[in-house]
Amino acid sequence: GSGLTVAMTRPLRLAHRGDWRRAPENTLPAFLAALRVPGCDGLEFDVRIAADGVPVVVHDETLDRVQRRPERVAELTAAALAELAVPDLAAVLAGVPRDVFLDIELKGNPGPAAVEVIAAARSSDRGLSRAVVSSYEPSTLEAVASSRPAWPRWLNVDDLEPATVALAVELACTGVSADWRAIDPGSAARVAAAGLDLAAWTVRRPSTYRRLTRLGVVAICAEATALDRGGAA
Repeated sequence: GSGLTVAMTRPLRLAHRGDWRRAPENTLPAFLAALRVPGCDGLEFDVRIAADGVPVVVHDETLDRVQRRPERVAELTAAALAELAVPDLAAVLAGVPRDVFLDIELKGNPGPAAVEVIAAARSSDRGLSRAVVSSYEPSTLEAVASSRPAWPRWLNVDDLEPATVALAVELACTGVSADWRAIDPGSAARVAAAGLDLAAWTVRRPSTYRRLTRLGVVAICAEATALDRGGAA
């Protein structure tokens, strides 16, 4: 079954790690800046586990690229990370409106803690309210499915070869989120035939956005001018 059962006339426009032009990526200021962009429907962000087991919102294993520091995320507590502008997941979920759509990407094995925090903020009678959990790692998606089988899950993928689509079906995912370069009429049809939703990452150009919209994707992780203008000319 589809994770996005609402009738959709256009893809959800999700800000990739927030609007990192206006604040550091994966921070609450970046997320709130993105949600002020007209036509932005929601956010995509990444979750890892701090040294004390608290889920935090950060993409990389280390703080080198964004914070310009040498430490690894897994070496620091959530409190220490918060001082370095790495927010904890609970704070992010509390700080963004409940009606915005979230693609919550789990990095590595986040353990039960991340699931519990997401459940506290976004659980609903049907599973999750306006959110999907995604991951590259089958074991992570299996762990989520075992404790929260009703939650919509996307397998993040670099390609849409038959074996990749088959893996998403085997994992009982509701969709796949693919590198936009892998999406063409043939691969989009293959995903649809498997009964899966198709999302795309990470789009920077409105022309790419328009092409993907015509191919029937349900969500597009966007940044730069694609975030501002979506499919507008």
